[in-house]
Amino acid sequence: GCQPGSAGESPPPHHRKKVPPKERGDFLASLVVKSGEKFGKGGGGSLPPYHRRICMIQDMLVLVKQGKQEEATELLRHLRQDLGMESTSLDDVLYRYASFRNLVDPITHDLIISLARYIHCPKPEGDSLGAMEKLCRQLTYHLSPHSQWRRQGIMKRKPQSCLKAVLMGKPQDNTVDLSGIPLTLKDLDRVTSYLQHSSEHIDTVELCFTELTDDMLLQLLPALCVLPHLTTLSLNGNRLTKAILRDLTETLKDPKKFPSVTWIDLGNNVDIFSLPQPFLVSLKRRCPKQGNLPTILEFGEGQVSDLESQDG
Repeated sequence: GCQPGSAGESPPPHHRKKVPPKERGDFLASLVVKSGEKFGKGGGGSLPPYHRRICMIQDMLVLVKQGKQEEATELLRHLRQDLGMESTSLDDVLYRYASFRNLVDPITHDLIISLARYIHCPKPEGDSLGAMEKLCRQLTYHLSPHSQWRRQGIMKRKPQSCLKAVLMGKPQDNTVDLSGIPLTLKDLDRVTSYLQHSSEHIDTVELCFTELTDDMLLQLLPALCVLPHLTTLSLNGNRLTKAILRDLTETLKDPKKFPSVTWIDLGNNVDIFSLPQPFLVSLKRRCPKQGNLPTILEFGEGQVSDLESQDG
């Protein structure tokens, strides 16, 4: 991706100490382990994935400031893999993924591309480090709980008493907002009961950063998919894996389930990077008047027909 300078010109030198490959590998291994220890990787996974990702972004910025470009590039590779971008090739991230139409989180993808370019092809002119810091702030913000309850830091969580307050009376603005409240299996029974009793007054359900796992979502799915006016379901920042996509896709194939849904946010989970085409086509069928979906760049009508026939 880097263009060489014109003849006779040489790029400005990068003043950084060369690290032998073996030492560099040991250093990166310890750094990833350190990130995991700080934010709950391993050890039963006590904290959800976004904590670890924020730590990796912070460590990557430190490496760039220290002039350790190769180490920063390697840590970015680990971050991409942690986000579910399975390829380890930087060229794939910079070029091939740019044409994807089924990204679950285009914002994270764009920020990762920009970070890769700044690390891999540093610009000598201007405030390159300042731009890098801004990108890291944006990515940290996007991968963190960023509502009002986050003001005291990413470890700040809503008290459990907030759950009781939300599950009383009619949903405010037709929204059930449980974001930031860590849910337990016991809590799901109360949430299910509330959804069933308030079904006619719900068009948005916010379950972001609530510690949801695949099994927990499966427990909620029967109550969610029959809400007649539900248009938006936010599930980002949890512990969901690619396995849940099979169940969601099968559910969406039935037009009687999720009859009004136009948007399901699955970003920033364990390893969900792209969405199955049948999943997106099913959403498209539910909102034919809408020009495009937040999860899919617009296709021409012929392309949609081709995709549907392939899926069929």
